[in-house]
Amino acid sequence: MDMDAIDCVSTSDGIYEEEIHHQHRHRLQFLASAKPQNNAMSPAISPATSVHELLECSVCTNSMYPPIHQCLNGHTLCSTCKLRVNNRCPTCRQELGDIRCLALEKVAESLELPCKYSSLGCMEIFPYYSKLKHEVQCNFRPYNCPYAGSECPVVGDIAFLIDHLRNDHKVDMHTGSTFNHRYVKSNPREVENATWMLTVFFCFGHYFCLHFEAFQLGMAPVYIAFLRFMGDEVEAGNFSYSLEVGANGRKLTWEGTPRSIRDSHRKVRDSHDGLILQRNMALFFSGGDRKELKLRVTGRIWKEQPHSEAGVYIPNLCI
Repeated sequence: MDMDAIDCVSTSDGIYEEEIHHQHRHRLQFLASAKPQNNAMSPAISPATSVHELLECSVCTNSMYPPIHQCLNGHTLCSTCKLRVNNRCPTCRQELGDIRCLALEKVAESLELPCKYSSLGCMEIFPYYSKLKHEVQCNFRPYNCPYAGSECPVVGDIAFLIDHLRNDHKVDMHTGSTFNHRYVKSNPREVENATWMLTVFFCFGHYFCLHFEAFQLGMAPVYIAFLRFMGDEVEAGNFSYSLEVGANGRKLTWEGTPRSIRDSHRKVRDSHDGLILQRNMALFFSGGDRKELKLRVTGRIWKEQPHSEAGVYIPNLCI
């Protein structure tokens, strides 16, 4: 696509009581079948698996963390679902009250479980109460779609997201570490958060997202361009990039480190981590009568590599 002319322009909380009751009864039947018969442990289910099943909430089936609630008859569920079922036990219909299952909370302290992203490559084992904290920051957790034009709910690994961006969002893909794009807007006084563009570049064996957007900063309309790395924060630190706009014998340059797509588009934009132009300056660089925005943004990406002798970093450009 010709990039020289771009005109930018959960699950429901409702739940049926009969459905909850059926789910809980089925779970109890499953656990009963897993109990040892004749003082012999069933070979099909290990003790750790059985305990882990007990720690699954009977309503949402997620792992339960303190406070774990129970009714007078001993049926348990998580604190979130306690509110969803209007403080009434989904199994026996008794009022739940504020009784905690301290015994089950104590049992959980003795468990060690694999990360839920083990199928994606994480081989770590964690104590039950540390597992959740790790999973929030696990390097193997899926990435959110970096598309900025909508709150896209798609998640996946980098290869999956690249296909998703190309096929579903029709994002332009380019190979190389340099870029030269023009941003055109006929009425620059109409600044909306939806006025943006996204282009993906491939170099050094990685993908980078170049964002350009108009938004309102207080009362002033501004334009921002920034780069995001499609990977984790640590690896993003191995790269640098520059952005430049210029005209009429003047130029403005920005250099920085790309942010990981772990940081949302909005987070990067609102932190002003990129090349920012106020409207008057953007119109100055557009030339002409300054009534139409014709802003050319150029830049490059490079990888910092340590010098073999001095131990300092030198840029490595992707050809």
